[in-house]
Amino acid sequence: MKIAIAQLNPTIGDLVGNAAAIEAAATTAEQQGATLLLTPELSLCGYPPRDLLLDPSFVEAAQTALEQLATQLPAKLHVLVGSVQQNKAQGGKPLFNSIVHLHKGEIQQCFHKHLLPTYDVFDEDRYFEPGNQPNVLDLKEGKIGVTICEDLWNNSDFWEKQAYAVDPVAELMSYNVDLIINLSASPFCVGKQELREAMLRHHAQQYHCPLIYANQVGGNDDLIFDGRSVAVNRQGNVVGRANGFAQDLLFLTYEAHDLLSSRIEPTVTDINAEIWSTLVLGLRDYAQKCGFSQAVLGLSGGIDSSLVAAIAAAALGPENVLGVLMPSPYSSDHSIKDAEDLAQNLGMPTTQLEIAPAMQTYDDILGSVFAGTEPGVAEENIQARIRGNLLMAIANKFGRLLISTGNKSEMAVGYCTLYGDMNGGLAAIADVPKTRVYELCRWLNTNTPPELGEQNIIIPESVITKPPSAELKPGQVDQDSLPDYDVLDDILYRYVDNHQSSQQIIAAGHPAAIVDRIIQMVKRAEFKRRQAPPGLKITDRAFGTGWRMPIAARTTRPTVTAHPVSVET
Repeated sequence: MKIAIAQLNPTIGDLVGNAAAIEAAATTAEQQGATLLLTPELSLCGYPPRDLLLDPSFVEAAQTALEQLATQLPAKLHVLVGSVQQNKAQGGKPLFNSIVHLHKGEIQQCFHKHLLPTYDVFDEDRYFEPGNQPNVLDLKEGKIGVTICEDLWNNSDFWEKQAYAVDPVAELMSYNVDLIINLSASPFCVGKQELREAMLRHHAQQYHCPLIYANQVGGNDDLIFDGRSVAVNRQGNVVGRANGFAQDLLFLTYEAHDLLSSRIEPTVTDINAEIWSTLVLGLRDYAQKCGFSQAVLGLSGGIDSSLVAAIAAAALGPENVLGVLMPSPYSSDHSIKDAEDLAQNLGMPTTQLEIAPAMQTYDDILGSVFAGTEPGVAEENIQARIRGNLLMAIANKFGRLLISTGNKSEMAVGYCTLYGDMNGGLAAIADVPKTRVYELCRWLNTNTPPELGEQNIIIPESVITKPPSAELKPGQVDQDSLPDYDVLDDILYRYVDNHQSSQQIIAAGHPAAIVDRIIQMVKRAEFKRRQAPPGLKITDRAFGTGWRMPIAARTTRPTVTAHPVSVET
């Protein structure tokens, strides 16, 4: 039996466009002799549809589109399509997250997702009722166990403990299935593909059963799906792998109760290359799916805006990205030159707007109110807000997407200005720590991606070597207010990503005063993050959909004296 995986890039809510993509893949698969076509989780409506599922008219339209699609597919081809199905039983949630078997112009079977994740960015229990029937597709060529994304992620031997009471894969093996398939919409985070393949290998070896994993690709809001659909044989060896970060159609052969070797695309092993591909894909899809073909961003000559400009140029084409230089009396000559050199390296247009007159106007207007006070943070923030206003004006006037340039380290501790440099429709590197920003820029200068042509140096060397500074007052550098970024990012990684306590972070070697100060800065900045634009997610703990911290909270705890928490616990 020849099986095809359609690694699709659906647009959420675009039932007509998504159905057309499925039909096109099915036509090609049938022409290539496939018997079965697999598509990702919720491939018809796009994942995650979120509160579109609360609209009865959308659910009805999805069912109509599904029924129409069935009549348009090659009659002999078996096609598995991800869609929502109504729960007609009394009680429970109104919908199922389903895989629908289409064949001979009709809906033949519906398979419902058993395990509904509610952690991180997932909130499926809000909408769906869990399935409780065995999902077995019985074809003459073999008996196939059908799982949907999370259904694969509850093996008690692979994980330290189960997150759910049932293991759908173990249950399917009791029905003597010959092949397990998993239809997924699994978002990217650093290192996840290695984990996926290790898990697939474990299942195959434990049950002596081949597995096929079909994943979605593309960016939807803050989430980016990396594709990299993969198949393993009974021994757990990879026998097929689709492209990463691109749509693909991968063909596999099932014969003699196993999967035979097929096309195996190389997997990315360089973390910086993986992150770069993810951010370019995420920005491109966010812009296109929101109806933007052009972007604008502020170019300060700093490392963050330099990296974001390179990402935007690769995603949209450098001719479609406008860099705006907005020097103040405190801007250094080298920063202006660095911004100009970067734009020239990328081949992107720029314009320059002096903000000194606007600064003077603000001083005049606020003079009587601020009388008797010393210049400070309020005046510094006015500069950032002037720049944000100018950028928003350009974005509004010319229909461009404004991309903000703040990184994860700054977002974590609030080293950013609300209604200033936080302005924008998308925060491209909001999940990239400052130290990783530097690594990406160094990598970019030695591994120029094909989207940026043959330019050897993208980021001017002085951008990478000079001390980072907001340049909002004379002689200012970031380390006037923050620890060195190596120190800051390690504390943030332990606290934000790994949920370590202050005692654990101090035990790891960081001074108590710095740890306590950074943790308080993170908590105080929550109101800013709540008002930030969507940020592209690349880690499993991003400030976005999956971050649900209260703003008005006071987290006092009893002092630990007799038995301090060990860093190893």
